[in-house]
Amino acid sequence: MTVTLAQECGMLQRIKVKQQWASAYGAAAAREDFGEAIWKAVFAQSPESVSLFTRVNGANPKSPEFKAHVARVNGALDMSISLLDNPATLSAALSHLNSAHKDRAIPSNYYDVFIDSLHAVVPAALGRCFDRAAWNACSSVIIEGIRQ
Repeated sequence: MTVTLAQECGMLQRIKVKQQWASAYGAAAAREDFGEAIWKAVFAQSPESVSLFTRVNGANPKSPEFKAHVARVNGALDMSISLLDNPATLSAALSHLNSAHKDRAIPSNYYDVFIDSLHAVVPAALGRCFDRAAWNACSSVIIEGIRQ
């Protein structure tokens, strides 16, 4: 018999994700490496997704344009995660991000590819303390707020 327990993104999970994100995301130059790892994973899972990033030179992930894009995405993710324990402000931020992404007509499945990539890179940075259930629940709050 298999039992699956769905976990909510409650306050404890939100605080845990915030803490784990701060540890994994790091500071300064480590953030650039962290972002590069996420996008390597995205493009490895979905090579055709590179075509979505022609405006930011996605074909050359080492380019200044793509590095700036990665910094913007990481900044938006950092902001969203930091607002997990402030639902009203998080909702407003996600609404703004939703508008920006609708303009770019990003197919829905690529949000899942991004989250899968994030969920591969964060535990690699954290080690065994990664709480997959909390990350699944709380990253769903963020990604669904952007994707809707």
